[in-house]
Amino acid sequence: MAQAKALTQQELEQVLRYVSTKRYAQRDRALVMTSFLSGMRAKEIASLKFKDIMNDDGTVKNEIRLTADMTKGRHGRVVFVSQRLREELAAYARSRVTNNPHMPVFFTSNRAGFNPNGLCQHFWWMYKRAGISGASSHSGRRSFITSLAEKGIGVRVLASLAGHRSIAVTQRYIDVNDEMKRRAVELI
Repeated sequence: MAQAKALTQQELEQVLRYVSTKRYAQRDRALVMTSFLSGMRAKEIASLKFKDIMNDDGTVKNEIRLTADMTKGRHGRVVFVSQRLREELAAYARSRVTNNPHMPVFFTSNRAGFNPNGLCQHFWWMYKRAGISGASSHSGRRSFITSLAEKGIGVRVLASLAGHRSIAVTQRYIDVNDEMKRRAVELI
């Protein structure tokens, strides 16, 4: 099976324009941005409850603590939440009316939480309908890792952020593009 496509900034904007026209625009924008700005897997995103992302005072947490049950490799990890993602999640949380911290953050049309497979399919259809071929639920994760690598973040830090136990796995996520090569040769 081919690797998921890492999206360019223009492709991400194309997806966001598409989801802005849909019935659950706020939810879908928050899903896409959570994937792209945190590098979390669909399973991890699907497992999030409001208690995982919100402080008692109603602000978004700086760190999301994923338990072993929430992760692919059954090793808990911390997801560091950027200011940009905190703003996206705060805007989305304001659109949800719930006082129950155990409610799923992301819900289906029948108000149940997504299961991992259902969320993978939802991502795939969003990208397909937005006109992006080769993208999947892993595209945000690959784009997150590739974007940080382009900015010079070392592979050990990338592996830790991704929850990989091997840097060899992380290296497979990094897309090399012409712009990266252009910048590299200019360093000589």
